[in-house]
Amino acid sequence: MAEDLHLEIGTRVVRINGQRVRDAIDLTFLLADTKLELETVDPHGQAVLYDIEREPGDSIGIIPAPDTIRECGNKCVFCFIDGNPKDVRQSLWLRDDDFRLSFTYGSYVTLTNLGPRGMERLVEQRISPLYVSVHATEPEVRKRLLVNDRAGLIMEQLRYLTDNGLDVHTQVVLCPEWNDEEHLDRSMEDLHGLGERVLSLSVVPVGLTKYNLGRPVRPLTRGEARAAIEQVDRFRETAMRDRGMGWCYAADELYLIAQKDLPEDAYYDDGALTENGVGALNGFIRGFDEGMRGVSELPYRRLRLVTGRSMAPFFQERAAQLAEATRTEVEVVEVVNEFYGASVTVAGLLGGRDIRARVGDTAADELLLLPAEALNADGLFIDSMPLHELTETLSPATVVTGYEITECLKSL
Repeated sequence: MAEDLHLEIGTRVVRINGQRVRDAIDLTFLLADTKLELETVDPHGQAVLYDIEREPGDSIGIIPAPDTIRECGNKCVFCFIDGNPKDVRQSLWLRDDDFRLSFTYGSYVTLTNLGPRGMERLVEQRISPLYVSVHATEPEVRKRLLVNDRAGLIMEQLRYLTDNGLDVHTQVVLCPEWNDEEHLDRSMEDLHGLGERVLSLSVVPVGLTKYNLGRPVRPLTRGEARAAIEQVDRFRETAMRDRGMGWCYAADELYLIAQKDLPEDAYYDDGALTENGVGALNGFIRGFDEGMRGVSELPYRRLRLVTGRSMAPFFQERAAQLAEATRTEVEVVEVVNEFYGASVTVAGLLGGRDIRARVGDTAADELLLLPAEALNADGLFIDSMPLHELTETLSPATVVTGYEITECLKSL
C-alpha cells in the first residue's frame, strides 16, 4: 500500500488521525485503525495528506527507520560503561535507558527518564511486559545508587503500572554495603507486595572491570554471595506459599561467586529469564548433554575450545566425554580477560587480542572453536578486533564460531 501512496524513502509521518507520531511504537499503535488520515512531509519538505480506508489486518507497508535511542540520565555508582577501556567497540558507549528496547528486546530500564506523560503513555499503549532495574525500593538507597533524585519514585511508578494492568520483570544488581542484607530483604518484600503483575525478581551480582573496581563499589565476596542466595531462598518459600512459584531468583553468576552448585531446572520455573543470566548455565549443560548424540567424529584433528574463566570448569568437566565422542584430543583454552581485567570472566566479553595471545601458535590439524557471543552482528570482538583479522593471525588452524558446541561440531 505504501507503494500505491508513492511514499518515498525518507518521508516523515508527522501525525495519524491528528495524533503526533513520536517513534515506531507510536506508528504501529496509531496505524491499527482502519480509517487513517496521514499527515506526512516528503524528503523535499513538501507536506502531503493521505486519507486511507483499509480492511482490518491489511498492512500499510510503511517500514519505520530506527528510532533514536533514549539515553540514561543516571550516574549509577556501578555503571559498566564507566568501566569501559577507551578502545572498546563503539556501540558499548551508548548509555541506553529506553522503554522501547525494554518492551521489544527485554533490556532493563530504570524509568527515571519518564515523567507523568511518559508513564501514561506506557499504560495507554499497553507496553507490557517491561523489564525494570529496581536495585532498591527504599527511596534514599536507590537515589544513592543511581545518583538521581527521580530514582526515589520507583515504587510509585511500579504501583501505577501494575495498578493499570501492566506486567513487569524486576532486577536488583547487588552491590555489597549498598543494597544488600536488610535492603535486599526490603526490596523483595516491597516488590512481592505489589502483586502478581510483578512477574519476577532477578538478583544479579555487580560486575566491575579494572577501570571502575572499587570506585566506589567493590565485588561481592564468596561469603556475601552465599548470604544473598540464602536470603533469596528464604523469600522463595514465601513466594511459593503465595503464588506456587519461586518468583525471585539468584543469577548464575551469584552461584559461581559463592562456589555453590547450581540449582535444579525447577528452581527457574518457566525459564523466562535466561537472557538475564538466570538459568543460562543449566540450559548450556542440558543442551550440551543432549547434543552429544550425533556429534561428528574428528579423527586426526585436535579440538581447542576457547572460553572465559567462568565457563572453563564446565568445559573441563565435559572434555573427556567430548574427546571420546569425537575421537580426537580436546583442550580447553581458558582466556584471562586482560582487556577489561581479571574480574570480568564471561566469554561474551573476551577481546580478540586476548584470545590471540592465549591461543599462541597453531597447527594445520587444529580446530579452534570460539564463543560466538563474543562477536557482534558485524563480526567484531569487544576490543573492536574483526573476526577475519583474528582468523588470519591464527592460521593455519581452522577457526569456527558457535553458540552451541555440539551443534557446531555436527556441522563440521
